[in-house]
Amino acid sequence: MPELPEVETTRRGLAPHLLGHRVLALDVRQRQLRWPVAPALIRKLPGQRVDAIERRAKYLLVHTQAGSAVLHLGMSGSLRVLPARTPIGPHDHVDWQLDSGCVLRYTDPRRFGCQLWQPAGTTHELLQGLGPEPLSDAFAGDVLWTRSRGRKAAVKTFIMDQAVVVGVGNIYASEALFAAGIHPLRAAGAVSRERYARLAQAIQLILARAIERGGTTLRDFIAPDGAPGYFEQELAVYGREGEACRDCGTPIRCAVVGQRSTCWCPRCQR
Repeated sequence: MPELPEVETTRRGLAPHLLGHRVLALDVRQRQLRWPVAPALIRKLPGQRVDAIERRAKYLLVHTQAGSAVLHLGMSGSLRVLPARTPIGPHDHVDWQLDSGCVLRYTDPRRFGCQLWQPAGTTHELLQGLGPEPLSDAFAGDVLWTRSRGRKAAVKTFIMDQAVVVGVGNIYASEALFAAGIHPLRAAGAVSRERYARLAQAIQLILARAIERGGTTLRDFIAPDGAPGYFEQELAVYGREGEACRDCGTPIRCAVVGQRSTCWCPRCQR
Protein backbone atom coordinates (compact mmCIF):
# COMPACT_ATOMS: atom_id res chain seq x y z
CA MET A 1 0.00 0.00 0.00
CA PRO A 2 1.15 3.62 -0.27
CA GLU A 3 3.75 4.23 2.43
CA LEU A 4 4.91 7.39 4.21
CA PRO A 5 6.78 8.90 1.22
CA GLU A 6 3.76 8.39 -1.05
CA VAL A 7 1.43 9.95 1.52
CA GLU A 8 3.81 12.88 2.05
CA THR A 9 4.07 13.29 -1.74
CA THR A 10 0.28 13.41 -1.86
CA ARG A 11 0.15 16.01 0.93
CA ARG A 12 2.63 18.27 -0.82
CA GLY A 13 0.85 17.89 -4.13
CA LEU A 14 -2.57 18.73 -2.70
CA ALA A 15 -1.54 21.66 -0.50
CA PRO A 16 -1.39 24.39 -3.22
CA HIS A 17 -4.85 23.40 -4.46
CA LEU A 18 -6.58 23.16 -1.08
CA LEU A 19 -5.06 25.69 1.30
CA GLY A 20 -7.26 28.74 1.71
CA HIS A 21 -10.08 27.24 -0.34
CA ARG A 22 -13.54 26.32 0.91
CA VAL A 23 -15.23 22.98 0.54
CA LEU A 24 -18.66 23.75 -0.90
CA ALA A 25 -20.20 20.28 -0.83
CA LEU A 26 -19.40 16.57 -0.70
CA ASP A 27 -20.58 14.09 -3.33
CA VAL A 28 -20.39 10.66 -1.73
CA ARG A 29 -21.16 7.96 -4.27
CA GLN A 30 -19.89 5.05 -2.15
CA ARG A 31 -19.97 5.27 1.65
CA GLN A 32 -18.74 1.75 2.34
CA LEU A 33 -14.96 2.09 2.48
CA ARG A 34 -12.80 0.39 5.11
CA TRP A 35 -15.08 2.20 7.52
CA PRO A 36 -18.21 4.01 6.35
CA VAL A 37 -17.63 7.62 5.33
CA ALA A 38 -18.23 9.50 8.59
CA PRO A 39 -21.66 11.20 8.76
CA ALA A 40 -19.97 14.00 10.73
CA LEU A 41 -17.64 14.63 7.79
CA ILE A 42 -20.59 14.99 5.45
CA ARG A 43 -22.34 17.37 7.87
CA LYS A 44 -19.41 19.45 9.14
CA LEU A 45 -16.98 19.84 6.24
CA PRO A 46 -19.13 21.74 3.68
CA GLY A 47 -18.66 25.48 4.09
CA GLN A 48 -15.31 25.13 5.85
CA ARG A 49 -12.04 26.67 4.65
CA VAL A 50 -8.96 24.46 4.55
CA ASP A 51 -6.43 25.98 6.94
CA ALA A 52 -3.69 23.32 6.87
CA ILE A 53 -2.87 19.85 5.58
CA GLU A 54 -0.83 17.62 7.85
CA ARG A 55 0.49 14.08 7.58
CA ARG A 56 0.49 11.88 10.69
CA ALA A 57 1.95 8.45 10.01
CA LYS A 58 0.15 7.36 6.81
CA TYR A 59 -2.92 9.50 7.48
CA LEU A 60 -3.68 12.90 5.97
CA LEU A 61 -5.35 15.48 8.19
CA VAL A 62 -7.17 18.29 6.42
CA HIS A 63 -7.65 20.94 9.12
CA THR A 64 -10.53 23.42 9.28
CA GLN A 65 -11.92 25.55 12.08
CA ALA A 66 -14.66 23.01 12.79
CA GLY A 67 -12.37 19.99 12.83
CA SER A 68 -10.28 17.82 10.56
CA ALA A 69 -10.93 15.29 7.84
CA VAL A 70 -8.90 12.13 8.50
CA LEU A 71 -7.99 10.46 5.21
CA HIS A 72 -6.17 7.21 4.41
CA LEU A 73 -5.35 5.92 0.94
CA GLY A 74 -5.68 2.26 1.87
CA MET A 75 -4.25 -0.33 -0.51
CA SER A 76 -4.97 1.39 -3.80
CA GLY A 77 -6.45 4.81 -3.13
CA SER A 78 -5.50 8.12 -4.67
CA LEU A 79 -6.49 11.77 -4.23
CA ARG A 80 -6.41 14.12 -7.22
CA VAL A 81 -7.55 17.67 -7.86
CA LEU A 82 -9.50 17.74 -11.12
CA PRO A 83 -11.77 20.09 -13.07
CA ALA A 84 -15.31 19.76 -11.73
CA ARG A 85 -16.66 18.37 -15.01
CA THR A 86 -14.15 15.53 -15.24
CA PRO A 87 -16.08 12.32 -16.05
CA ILE A 88 -16.66 10.03 -13.07
CA GLY A 89 -15.04 6.60 -13.17
CA PRO A 90 -16.35 3.39 -11.58
CA HIS A 91 -14.02 3.67 -8.59
CA ASP A 92 -14.39 7.43 -7.97
CA HIS A 93 -16.16 7.27 -4.62
CA VAL A 94 -16.00 10.77 -3.10
CA ASP A 95 -15.69 14.30 -4.53
CA TRP A 96 -15.07 17.43 -2.48
CA GLN A 97 -16.43 20.38 -4.45
CA LEU A 98 -14.06 23.33 -4.00
CA ASP A 99 -14.68 27.05 -4.46
CA SER A 100 -11.91 27.03 -7.08
CA GLY A 101 -14.16 25.20 -9.52
CA CYS A 102 -12.25 21.96 -9.03
CA VAL A 103 -12.97 18.81 -7.08
CA LEU A 104 -10.78 16.76 -4.79
CA ARG A 105 -11.54 13.24 -6.02
CA TYR A 106 -10.95 10.10 -3.99
CA THR A 107 -10.51 7.01 -6.15
CA ASP A 108 -10.08 3.56 -4.63
CA PRO A 109 -10.69 0.29 -6.53
CA ARG A 110 -10.34 -1.83 -3.39
CA ARG A 111 -12.21 0.57 -1.07
CA PHE A 112 -9.76 0.00 1.78
CA GLY A 113 -9.11 3.65 2.54
CA CYS A 114 -11.15 5.95 4.76
CA GLN A 115 -12.67 9.42 5.08
CA LEU A 116 -13.38 10.13 8.73
CA TRP A 117 -13.85 13.18 10.97
CA GLN A 118 -11.93 14.53 13.97
CA PRO A 119 -13.75 17.29 15.91
CA ALA A 120 -11.67 20.36 16.76
CA GLY A 121 -9.64 19.92 19.94
CA THR A 122 -9.72 16.10 19.84
CA THR A 123 -7.49 13.30 18.55
CA HIS A 124 -9.10 10.56 16.52
CA GLU A 125 -8.76 7.11 18.05
CA LEU A 126 -6.79 5.91 15.01
CA LEU A 127 -4.10 8.49 15.79
CA GLN A 128 -3.81 7.76 19.49
CA GLY A 129 -0.83 5.77 20.76
CA LEU A 130 1.29 6.35 17.68
CA GLY A 131 5.07 6.54 17.96
CA PRO A 132 7.26 9.45 16.84
CA GLU A 133 7.53 10.62 13.25
CA PRO A 134 10.74 9.19 11.74
CA LEU A 135 11.73 12.53 10.19
CA SER A 136 11.21 14.49 13.41
CA ASP A 137 13.65 15.43 16.17
CA ALA A 138 11.80 13.03 18.48
CA PHE A 139 13.19 10.03 16.57
CA ALA A 140 16.73 8.71 16.98
CA GLY A 141 18.65 5.49 17.44
CA ASP A 142 18.36 5.73 21.22
CA VAL A 143 14.55 5.64 20.86
CA LEU A 144 14.79 2.35 18.99
CA TRP A 145 17.39 0.90 21.35
CA THR A 146 15.40 1.78 24.48
CA ARG A 147 12.12 0.41 23.14
CA SER A 148 13.73 -2.76 21.83
CA ARG A 149 15.15 -4.03 25.11
CA GLY A 150 13.84 -7.51 25.82
CA ARG A 151 12.04 -7.75 22.46
CA LYS A 152 12.34 -11.15 20.76
CA ALA A 153 10.44 -10.16 17.65
CA ALA A 154 12.39 -9.72 14.42
CA VAL A 155 13.90 -6.26 14.09
CA LYS A 156 12.01 -5.69 10.83
CA THR A 157 8.70 -6.38 12.57
CA PHE A 158 9.80 -4.12 15.43
CA ILE A 159 10.51 -1.05 13.29
CA MET A 160 7.20 -1.53 11.46
CA ASP A 161 5.31 -1.31 14.77
CA GLN A 162 3.44 2.03 14.64
CA ALA A 163 3.74 2.37 18.42
CA VAL A 164 7.56 2.34 18.06
CA VAL A 165 7.92 4.68 15.07
CA VAL A 166 5.27 5.58 12.51
CA GLY A 167 5.30 5.22 8.78
CA VAL A 168 8.16 2.76 8.28
CA GLY A 169 6.34 0.34 6.01
CA ASN A 170 7.48 -2.85 4.37
CA ILE A 171 9.46 -1.42 1.46
CA TYR A 172 11.40 1.15 3.42
CA ALA A 173 12.00 -1.12 6.42
CA SER A 174 13.72 -3.61 4.10
CA GLU A 175 15.76 -0.90 2.43
CA ALA A 176 16.82 0.75 5.72
CA LEU A 177 17.91 -2.56 7.24
CA PHE A 178 20.05 -3.24 4.17
CA ALA A 179 21.62 0.21 4.38
CA ALA A 180 22.40 -0.35 8.08
CA GLY A 181 23.75 -3.88 7.47
CA ILE A 182 21.24 -5.51 9.85
CA HIS A 183 19.61 -8.85 9.10
CA PRO A 184 15.81 -8.38 9.17
CA LEU A 185 15.25 -11.59 11.18
CA ARG A 186 17.64 -10.67 14.01
CA ALA A 187 15.83 -10.27 17.32
CA ALA A 188 15.14 -6.61 18.02
CA GLY A 189 16.54 -6.91 21.54
CA ALA A 190 19.83 -8.29 20.19
CA VAL A 191 20.68 -5.20 18.11
CA SER A 192 23.24 -2.90 19.72
CA ARG A 193 22.81 0.79 20.46
CA GLU A 194 25.45 1.62 17.84
CA ARG A 195 23.65 -0.37 15.14
CA TYR A 196 20.32 1.23 16.03
CA ALA A 197 21.96 4.62 15.56
CA ARG A 198 22.93 3.56 12.03
CA LEU A 199 19.45 2.17 11.42
CA ALA A 200 17.70 5.37 12.51
CA GLN A 201 19.94 7.40 10.21
CA ALA A 202 19.23 4.98 7.35
CA ILE A 203 15.46 5.22 7.91
CA GLN A 204 15.61 9.01 7.80
CA LEU A 205 17.87 9.14 4.75
CA ILE A 206 15.87 6.63 2.71
CA LEU A 207 12.48 8.16 3.56
CA ALA A 208 13.76 11.66 2.75
CA ARG A 209 15.22 10.45 -0.55
CA ALA A 210 11.99 8.65 -1.47
CA ILE A 211 9.97 11.80 -0.75
CA GLU A 212 12.37 13.78 -2.91
CA ARG A 213 11.90 11.26 -5.75
CA GLY A 214 8.12 11.31 -5.39
CA GLY A 215 7.60 7.98 -3.63
CA THR A 216 7.73 4.44 -4.94
CA THR A 217 5.43 3.29 -7.71
CA LEU A 218 4.28 -0.26 -6.97
CA ARG A 219 1.05 -1.48 -8.58
CA ASP A 220 -1.54 1.22 -7.95
CA PHE A 221 0.12 4.34 -6.55
CA ILE A 222 0.27 7.57 -8.52
CA ALA A 223 0.88 11.09 -7.24
CA PRO A 224 -1.88 13.75 -7.19
CA ASP A 225 -0.75 15.07 -10.58
CA GLY A 226 -1.02 11.59 -12.08
CA ALA A 227 2.75 11.10 -12.32
CA PRO A 228 4.43 8.03 -10.81
CA GLY A 229 7.19 8.14 -8.24
CA TYR A 230 10.70 7.12 -9.19
CA PHE A 231 12.31 5.71 -6.04
CA GLU A 232 11.55 2.17 -7.22
CA GLN A 233 14.51 2.47 -9.56
CA GLU A 234 16.81 2.78 -6.53
CA LEU A 235 15.57 -0.18 -4.46
CA ALA A 236 18.49 -2.24 -3.22
CA VAL A 237 16.72 -5.40 -1.99
CA TYR A 238 12.93 -5.10 -2.02
CA GLY A 239 11.40 -7.05 -4.92
CA ARG A 240 14.84 -8.25 -6.13
CA GLU A 241 14.78 -11.90 -5.04
CA GLY A 242 17.50 -13.88 -6.77
CA GLU A 243 19.14 -10.81 -8.28
CA ALA A 244 22.71 -9.89 -7.44
CA CYS A 245 23.33 -7.57 -4.50
CA ARG A 246 24.58 -4.29 -5.89
CA ASP A 247 27.27 -4.14 -3.19
CA CYS A 248 28.68 -7.68 -3.12
CA GLY A 249 27.02 -9.67 -5.90
CA THR A 250 25.42 -12.26 -3.60
CA PRO A 251 21.88 -13.28 -4.67
CA ILE A 252 19.16 -11.48 -2.72
CA ARG A 253 17.01 -13.75 -0.56
CA CYS A 254 13.36 -13.27 0.33
CA ALA A 255 11.02 -14.81 2.88
CA VAL A 256 7.64 -14.05 4.40
CA VAL A 257 7.97 -12.40 7.83
CA GLY A 258 4.86 -11.27 9.66
CA GLN A 259 2.83 -11.92 6.48
CA ARG A 260 5.07 -9.50 4.55
CA SER A 261 7.66 -10.22 1.88
CA THR A 262 11.10 -9.55 3.37
CA CYS A 263 14.27 -9.32 1.28
CA TRP A 264 17.90 -9.09 2.33
CA CYS A 265 21.49 -9.79 1.32
CA PRO A 266 22.82 -12.73 3.34
CA ARG A 267 26.37 -11.43 3.07
CA CYS A 268 25.91 -7.70 3.73
CA GLN A 269 23.33 -8.06 6.52
CA ARG A 270 24.14 -9.71 9.84
